[in-house]
Amino acid sequence: MKKTVLHWTKEGQGPVVVLSHALGCDIRMWDGVAALLKSRYTVLRYDHRGHGQSQAPAGPYSMDLLAEDAAGLIREQAAGPVHFVGLSMGGMTAQALAASQPQLLKSIVIANAASWYDHAARALWQARVKTVLAEGVAAIADGAMQRWFTPEFRADLAGGGAQRVAALRHQLEQTDAAAYAASCEAVAAIDFRASNRRIECPALVIAGTRDEATPVAMSQAIADSIPGAQLRTIEAAHLSAVEQPEAFARLLESFFDGVK
Repeated sequence: MKKTVLHWTKEGQGPVVVLSHALGCDIRMWDGVAALLKSRYTVLRYDHRGHGQSQAPAGPYSMDLLAEDAAGLIREQAAGPVHFVGLSMGGMTAQALAASQPQLLKSIVIANAASWYDHAARALWQARVKTVLAEGVAAIADGAMQRWFTPEFRADLAGGGAQRVAALRHQLEQTDAAAYAASCEAVAAIDFRASNRRIECPALVIAGTRDEATPVAMSQAIADSIPGAQLRTIEAAHLSAVEQPEAFARLLESFFDGVK
């Protein structure tokens, strides 16, 4: 199978931290967190297939495929195991990667993610796929912004929140519709309830207390399923790393410091 070429960027110095973004975003989602980490860590960010400047091959996509994309990047760009940090779709990638390629990982961080979806949730994903294929990604942008950010952050002109929201909305609307739909299918099909029990590396799970897309209970379920996992919360909606980069980076650094 032909390898998908991923767009990536690497900055900083020290142990390698890989940052894996959410559905409909790209590496710029991590700008705030990367800026805070790069004095102590080598920060490797990448665009998932079908997102940002990475190639957008035809579907179907699966979470195992996204994990293999990440594994290939780690093998090429890191000398030895890495700290892998994923948010939402990236957090699902982290769960798949830890089960399939444990030798590549020092630790995983799973933020604002799920470990499986029931039939009702999968039906909602299928409805989103149909909308995007019929009307384009812009048709679901309003709903995405409401899930991704708290009302205060969306309205914050003075602090730059509103500008970040506008930039991320623009990025979402530029996403290839077929690739976005294929990514939705990959997300909808996840079920890590059994494989998470086999994860052996240190794991931190981060939940947003105001995240309606993946509520705290979903993060609690992930933490409960991974032996020894820690659960921490941030007062934010779904894209906690965008809304609260300082709090997010502090949680990462404290966790990494404790990983032997």
